[in-house]
Order: sequence, then C-alpha cells, then structure tokens
Amino acid sequence: MTSTPSATRLPSAADLGTLVVVPWSGEAPDGGDMPYLLAYSLGDAADGPEASTAAIEQLLTENKLPVGGDLVDGMAKPSLPVSLLVESGAAVLTLGGLTAQCVPPAEWLAAAEGRGYAYLVVTTRPWPEATPGTYIGPEALAAFAGAEETLTQAAHVILPARRLRS
Repeated sequence: MTSTPSATRLPSAADLGTLVVVPWSGEAPDGGDMPYLLAYSLGDAADGPEASTAAIEQLLTENKLPVGGDLVDGMAKPSLPVSLLVESGAAVLTLGGLTAQCVPPAEWLAAAEGRGYAYLVVTTRPWPEATPGTYIGPEALAAFAGAEETLTQAAHVILPARRLRS
C-alpha cells in the first residue's frame, strides 16, 4: 500500500507581513570585511506579529533552513532554494518563492565581490520599528542584529554572491 505525501501550504505574503532586507558590512573574525544581509518581518501580518513569526519559521523550514541551528553553507549546497544575485549595484535575495531587493552601500558590494559570498541571517523575530525608508542607525542595527533573541530565532546561511553571466 502506498500513500501520497500531504501537501504543505507555503506562507503567503499576507502571512509574513512586510519582509525587509538590510545590508551592512563589518569586520569578520578573520579580520576582513564581511557582507551581511538581515531579513526580518515588521510583524504586521493581518493576524499579528505571532502570525508573522510562525510564517517565517514555516518558510525557513520548508526551504531546509534550520531556525536556531547550524550555519548552512550554501557554497556547498548548490540546490539550496535560497540565492543571492549581486548585479548593477543591487542585491537580490530569493528565498523559496519570495524575492527581495536592496541597494547595498559600496563597502558591502566590495566585500561581497572580494569574498564571493554574503552571510545571511533570516530571523523570525519581528522588528516593527525598522520600517523601509526609515534611517536605521548603526547602534540600532547592532542592538537588534546582535541580540541573542534575534540570532537564536534565525537561520544563518553563507550564500554565494552570484552574478549574471555575459
């Protein structure tokens, strides 16, 4: 006797709320500059911040990115359903069926080109104060991105910084 696997419904944009991607670079343990991407929800899903958190956790699980688990090396997993395209001064992150684009600063672009990858943190912790278009100061970014709650409720991924082929 065989059975068919049950289908799972991926979260919709309404379930996630507003998904934001913030680029920055900083010194890594090896002394070089590391390009980072932080993806988070504003927690503004129709059913509230708890729904946003659950939807992001489901999105990560469905895409084989463990929340609070080990670092995923996307360089060694070309079939990973997460990708990063860096082209024409923009960074385009694709996660499952979602795509988000941002315009990183020049130092981020230089670090991504030098390393050939970026460090992605996708947290299930909402950050409602950091809305698109508002200035996020380095102190606020460091406080949120470096908080234990943010990091333990996140998937951590090394992503190859791909370019279009000519």
